[in-house]
Amino acid sequence: MNPGLPLYARSRALPPTLAALAVTTGFAVWAAGALDAYLDPYRRVPVVALAPLLAATAIGASLRSDSDELDRTAVRPWWLRRLAHLLALTALASALLTPVVAGHAETFGPPVMVRNVLGCVGIVALAAVVLGARLSWLPAFGYVSAAYLASSGAHGRAATLWAWPVQPGAQPGAWAAALAAFTLGTALYAARGARPGG
Repeated sequence: MNPGLPLYARSRALPPTLAALAVTTGFAVWAAGALDAYLDPYRRVPVVALAPLLAATAIGASLRSDSDELDRTAVRPWWLRRLAHLLALTALASALLTPVVAGHAETFGPPVMVRNVLGCVGIVALAAVVLGARLSWLPAFGYVSAAYLASSGAHGRAATLWAWPVQPGAQPGAWAAALAAFTLGTALYAARGARPGG
């Protein structure tokens, strides 16, 4: 095993991040059961909107670096490590949260949970580049909250784009918006890293 791997994990706060992902999964399991979501798939909306948001905020906390100068002057470029870090945590969050909403794939099932994890992580990664890792949760929280509160009466093509966190099933516009956010956020974070001191 690489002796630098435990040091990297501690410097990026990976143990608390993994614990937060486990707690988020437990919360999502409890919430899905408490809402009797198995009776009506539309009762899953709070779970499929908020659980990925909580997972993304936990991932965002691990995007910081205590040694920005060392990262920039390293012999090996850090973009590959940052990319692997973000992709691994995103895959883990998706794998942990999809069983929570098993079944009803056409409404609010596992594909919606994966889409929302990707979109929320993309927003958090983009915010980490612009605002810093400490505040990276704020834009995602504001956006998902606004989409959740404002989308109850919104329908149509435009709503699938701006309200993608609360759209059912395989809406192409919702997937396009979430994948665009994930691609942009991941690419910028891998290339630039989190904003220093933020």
